[in-house]
Amino acid sequence: MHVLAVVMGGAAAAIGCVAMAAYLYVHKRNKKRRKGETSTGEWLPEYRSPAPRGGGRSFSLAEIKAATRNFSEALVVGVGRRGKVFRGVVDGGTAVAIKLADPSTGRSAREFRAEIEVLSNLRHRHLVPLLGFCSDKEETILVYRYMPRGTLREHLRGKSGKPVMPWWRRLDACMGAARGLHCLHAGGVVHGDVKTTTILLDENWVAKLSDFGLSNSKHATMESDVYSLGVVLFEALMARPALPPGDQAVGLAEHALTCHRNGTLPDAVDAAIKDQVAPECLEKFAETAVECLAHQGTERPAMGDVLWNLELSMQLQLINPKRT
Repeated sequence: MHVLAVVMGGAAAAIGCVAMAAYLYVHKRNKKRRKGETSTGEWLPEYRSPAPRGGGRSFSLAEIKAATRNFSEALVVGVGRRGKVFRGVVDGGTAVAIKLADPSTGRSAREFRAEIEVLSNLRHRHLVPLLGFCSDKEETILVYRYMPRGTLREHLRGKSGKPVMPWWRRLDACMGAARGLHCLHAGGVVHGDVKTTTILLDENWVAKLSDFGLSNSKHATMESDVYSLGVVLFEALMARPALPPGDQAVGLAEHALTCHRNGTLPDAVDAAIKDQVAPECLEKFAETAVECLAHQGTERPAMGDVLWNLELSMQLQLINPKRT
């Protein structure tokens, strides 16, 4: 029954992605017919009403300050290259993650508008929902639904007293991230920053991608997203940081590829889950991750193929009595 649910869930996600891709195509075509505004004040009223398919609402800066206790450091739940993330409560009880952009990113009102238009219409089970935004002369802010179980990385190493995540749940999280990426790519959107800290977990352990569509890197492509997911797969398997400290340290991708090439990968699996991983599952999972790490982007598989192979890995795990 679990396998059937996985297959049906994948089919439903694919249908949703096709619908989203169609919407983005029509939206882009219609946008060419409109003359773009140049200032924040000119376009903000357009977003006061709900965006198509439940897009975000406009929050006032006063509402954001009230939700974060005037951006209290005690409510900071994350700090990244794009700014700080605060936990807050809006509308009388809805828990949210409020992302305050770093002013040094230098985004214009037009760029922020473009991000809102894309993010508001990306709706998928494995993407963190955008609830709204705030933009004025002082701040540029995005408001997301809060993910109470934090990042995937925290659970791989039992950080902050959290129990280490079992193998089947790690595999399920990897599949969720792949489904989210597949949906983004179907809509022509590049994530640009896929890693275990941008894969968040909701109260039901459902993995959701965050920070999608916000990359300013000119080098980010769908192929680089696939490579990054390959690193995530090996990090989930080995619980080893992607970029260990120290200039002379070997990165996870290089280390994993060496282990796979030498036939020592089974010995490199995280000791906490080594007895849980079915051999057939490990073989297929590792093969999938290695393909994602191909040196040339053109040699890497499309996300649809990656997702298919991960679902097969899960099936191989489920039919093996070694699973936990």
